[in-house]
Amino acid sequence: MLHSRVVCLLLACVVSLSNSAVFQENNMPLQWAQTTSQISDLPIENGKRAVNPWNFVELMTLYRLVIDSTAPYMQTLWLNATDIPMWGPPLQLGWFYTSGRLADPTGNSNCGLTINSMCVSAQSWWACVNYFGIALSFMSAVQQGMFRDNVQVQMRVPEGEANYCITHADCVARYPDAISKWDAFFQALKTLGELELPENEKKDYILGFYWEAQTASNLASSVCNSRSIHYSSVEQTFAQAWLNAGQYVAASRYESSLPKASLFLAPMPSRLLREEDSAPNIGDLSAEENRALKTFSSLNSIDNMLGGALGTMWKRAMCSVSTRENGRRILEYILLNPSFSISSLLTIVSGMRDC
Repeated sequence: MLHSRVVCLLLACVVSLSNSAVFQENNMPLQWAQTTSQISDLPIENGKRAVNPWNFVELMTLYRLVIDSTAPYMQTLWLNATDIPMWGPPLQLGWFYTSGRLADPTGNSNCGLTINSMCVSAQSWWACVNYFGIALSFMSAVQQGMFRDNVQVQMRVPEGEANYCITHADCVARYPDAISKWDAFFQALKTLGELELPENEKKDYILGFYWEAQTASNLASSVCNSRSIHYSSVEQTFAQAWLNAGQYVAASRYESSLPKASLFLAPMPSRLLREEDSAPNIGDLSAEENRALKTFSSLNSIDNMLGGALGTMWKRAMCSVSTRENGRRILEYILLNPSFSISSLLTIVSGMRDC
């Protein structure tokens, strides 16, 4: 019954959420047509392919290169390119961009403003967290031979920025758990076709590696926390709630295809939040944005009130292929059902049995 209701809501949501966050054009991530699909197109500096992740198009290029390099392996299970479960982050980057979350929050530069709109600020908390996801995964993909064996890459980092690793070896030394999880994902991906498992179990297997790597990157991004002081307290609270919600998505091993990721991102707030903002009564945001903000706030508040027990119970319940499939349907239901109360999630999770 839950599954059928989710399908109906998914169809309805395509129309109802179209007036919120902007994160794609021509049904693809923003600026996708301006990116390159060839690593050989990147410039060479000191014998290495150089990447400037502080330019929006170049940053989006990294996502395209990673997705294109994984497609030959992924499409044995997900036949359509848009069904590959890695579209969430590049779409999310588009939302960061159009909502002003990649701009310099200190006001000390014009980075990210209209006059310098393609600039991604290293001072942005959102950009910093994003870096740990895409930069580490790209460098790992190169190291694991997803492109060609002899290519080397290096990230450009603004002078004075000490938290960003710039090569695979640098990341191994400074963020070993995160980079090792990405290495394990790409290694598992290259041998995926050799597994003799049912299709749903094979999908669950590789998604496990993928979400472990994403989770490890999020943990490594804790070095970004000092940047949060440049935002309003309301934006800071939302940012932490957004990051905390990732544990529910990761534990369910969510298949973030382009269509599904679009639905999840559509109700995200289309601007930075201000001190006076109080969802669900923010006048210049849509009803969907207000409801999404209230959902994030309620989920985070309940989990904090329980000392993290809600997230722990959820993760314990996501302990088999079948429970994770059900968990993904529950997440979609929460997002798309306006009448759903987060307090009801506690009842649902409490009733789910551990494996």
